[in-house]
Amino acid sequence: MKPRMLTPGPTPVPEETLLDLARPVFYHRSAQMKQVLADVLDDLRYVFCTKNLVLPLTCSGTGGMEAAVVNCFAPGRKVLCAHAGRWGERWRNLCRAFGIEAVSVTAPYGQAVRPEQLAAAVAEHPDAAGVCATLSETATGVRHDIEAFGRITAPTPMLLLVDAISGLGVIPCRTDAWGVDVCVTGSQKALMLPPGLAFVSVSERAWTRIDANPPARTFYFDLKKYRDKLLDHETPFTPANTLLRALRLNLKRLRTEGIENVWARHARMAAAARAGMRALGLEIFAAQPADGLTVARVPEGLDGVALLSKLEKNYGIKLAGGQDVLKGKIIRLGHMGYIDQFDVLAALSGLELVLLEMGHGVEPGAGVAAAQRVLAEQVTGLTAAV
Repeated sequence: MKPRMLTPGPTPVPEETLLDLARPVFYHRSAQMKQVLADVLDDLRYVFCTKNLVLPLTCSGTGGMEAAVVNCFAPGRKVLCAHAGRWGERWRNLCRAFGIEAVSVTAPYGQAVRPEQLAAAVAEHPDAAGVCATLSETATGVRHDIEAFGRITAPTPMLLLVDAISGLGVIPCRTDAWGVDVCVTGSQKALMLPPGLAFVSVSERAWTRIDANPPARTFYFDLKKYRDKLLDHETPFTPANTLLRALRLNLKRLRTEGIENVWARHARMAAAARAGMRALGLEIFAAQPADGLTVARVPEGLDGVALLSKLEKNYGIKLAGGQDVLKGKIIRLGHMGYIDQFDVLAALSGLELVLLEMGHGVEPGAGVAAAQRVLAEQVTGLTAAV
């Protein structure tokens, strides 16, 4: 039985990248490493849609978020945290950990924080130093309107920090054009690598704030150290150099395809997945869905944990469930990075079989057919009647 991992992170790694990761470890203070960094930093700017320096950190995405918070905001300052799920709540928790007052701007799970909500909070708290938001809330499948958030913060002194860990390279994220001051992503989502790297882009406006702040209450995550070393294509500490070397292949893959084509490809898979889920009688959980994953409610009376266990044990298909209060209540089908439409069709087919086994009335093939119709319409222009 062939295993298929369709979780919203970590995601599958291309075969040529896996082969590169099997190459011998090389010295991280070498001319070879300098060239790797030069290539990677240039292509990261392209994927981030920024002219600014993108800093590579050897850590998880949360490390990148922590670096953003601890460098941009001094203790005692106030920050608005727009959150509608577990990962948005991480911004709030990071602020609190470093003595920063976190003012929550929230929406129920499955909903998105509306731009007018944020605008009202900005007006109510003009002394806030920044806004923290999430592009793609992986816990619920919700997409936030970061472009609108940027229009709200741009006329103010507030910095806009965005967790784009599961959104960058999936859905539009025009860092510079949208006024995003600090944008964070991780290696294990659409960048198609194992976990281990985070990337942080920093605007000139954010650097001005960072340079004016008291020294950061950190050693390893002091972004000024990374900025200064990267001017000579070096890092202040030992990097995950084999991951960075392999990343060079994946970034070239994305650049060759073209970032707008990458966004369109993910949008096609997302539309097909949502159509397939609905045809199975499943309700889409996110009111404003992101395109990197499809989240559906588990049908009433079914055990969501058992459902996903059967799917993996019987058919080799690994999807993710809900976390915390959503455990057993939702199904999360990831389709970002090195996943294609046929992986999505396989997942829908497996879901059909498990739902039938568990007594949920579905017509065999209904989900796959609905997804195929969407793909046919978008790829060939055929009508829904096909």
